[in-house]
Amino acid sequence: MRPLGLCVPPRWRLSRPRGPFPSLGWVAVSAFCPAQTGEIVALKKVALRRLEDGIPNQALREIKALQEIEDNQHVWNEVSGTKELWRQLCLRRWSSCKTSQMTLGTQTWKEYYLCRSELEFRMECGRPEKDFICKAIAGHTGEIDELAYISTKECRFDGQEKSMVCTVSSDSTVRAWDVQEGTEIWSSPLQPAALVNVVTFPRLQLAITVDERGLIKVWGAENGWEQASFRLPTFSSALQACEHPEGPFLLVACAEGFLYALTVPQLQLRSRTRVFPSSPTSLLCSPDCQWVFASTQNSDLGPKVFHTRSLLCLVEGEPPVSTTLPIWLTSRACWAPDETARLMVTHRNDNGMQLVITTYELRTKQSREGVDVVVQQMASFLLPSSMIPPHLMKGHGSQVILLVSGSELALFTIHGVQLAAFQDHQRPITSMWVDQSRVITASFDLSLRVYVWNKETKPPVLKSCYHLLGGSHRWASGFTHVEGDSMSIVGVEARNIGTSILRSYCFKVQRGSDDCIN
Repeated sequence: MRPLGLCVPPRWRLSRPRGPFPSLGWVAVSAFCPAQTGEIVALKKVALRRLEDGIPNQALREIKALQEIEDNQHVWNEVSGTKELWRQLCLRRWSSCKTSQMTLGTQTWKEYYLCRSELEFRMECGRPEKDFICKAIAGHTGEIDELAYISTKECRFDGQEKSMVCTVSSDSTVRAWDVQEGTEIWSSPLQPAALVNVVTFPRLQLAITVDERGLIKVWGAENGWEQASFRLPTFSSALQACEHPEGPFLLVACAEGFLYALTVPQLQLRSRTRVFPSSPTSLLCSPDCQWVFASTQNSDLGPKVFHTRSLLCLVEGEPPVSTTLPIWLTSRACWAPDETARLMVTHRNDNGMQLVITTYELRTKQSREGVDVVVQQMASFLLPSSMIPPHLMKGHGSQVILLVSGSELALFTIHGVQLAAFQDHQRPITSMWVDQSRVITASFDLSLRVYVWNKETKPPVLKSCYHLLGGSHRWASGFTHVEGDSMSIVGVEARNIGTSILRSYCFKVQRGSDDCIN
């Protein structure tokens, strides 16, 4: 067997005597390999320096290897018992741990690190029954048109973790489900018309629905009680839930081309703005909810970007702060999640023959007349002429764009460098969910495909891992939607008889299972 070489990262350091570990001088570090590979563990001594220089951001493999070094047991015992070590490991590995709103609960940083490392291991392996439990959840008597998680998507391992989703259906009901248990929590009374969309405010524990006639309602997520309603003059073409620093609000586009801003949970009208006359409008809020992108597909009218604060505090007689982008025939758009105001838009070039993706940076500038929107083009590139026009588009980090064309998933940088292309599905992809750790695609081939980001490379590389299978093709026609949180994945499985069910995949954390840690 070949020995495993060791490359020690330059920031792999702990602390010297003046820090919280006064007896430390040198410590052996190791490269760890699974026992079943038969590869040799390599060891090397590294001088311990300042704590703030950093600790390795690899998984608990390094910690386990350090623990197993017999002649440094005293060092390990001292280091492993410190809160700061495990906090630093968490901060360096998961950016979500840096948020001030992170809920640690009753767990320690060490427990959090070990549990989340195990969870990621299981999500990457995807072994049925061993790593996850699959449940079929039925209840709706019509087609499920949309689903959204009502539980927060943060990782918790203190016994309080729970995944909940809300769904709306053509059977004119909204329902809430316990994903882990596979049970219905509540169902609304029969509504006057079929429900077509739902958005959620997990922090407020609210779900907001709209029916095919334009009636908007607010529901309490815990008990399903109706709290408020608002009627549009026509049906809604888009809903966006916005957690703004000045308070939560709802953006709604209606078929007449108007954009409504409503307070939450009261649904009081804050503003009504004409965007695209008599054209259904799509909406897309920026990650910090300071901007909203409004467009109408394949139109000669250029898409618009609004500064959301001006929609909430509209001065009578003055239009909201906005700008029109100098492009047309727009088809898809997305925001870069790691940037506050970076927008990527797919559109046609000047002669209308080729598809282009252009990246913009947005900011506001104070002028004598008021507030102006400043748009700076960051990058632009032509999509390959052989590529089918993408029908799904998502962003990752600050530089990566994910495009779905037919059954293919392709990754590009904002400068047009193609990073990867995957053809793991046999039939068209219908839905895509992206977060910092994973990408999940749903398809009419009755499967979900799970991909995992390798964040050690710049830009990050996406690894194709495994399929999650649905039910029988005899009864089902494929997956139409997919969503996920930190511990589960939920897909909408369409049935051949015109109904839908949910299929959930819940990943296990066994807190120290040998097949994960070893």
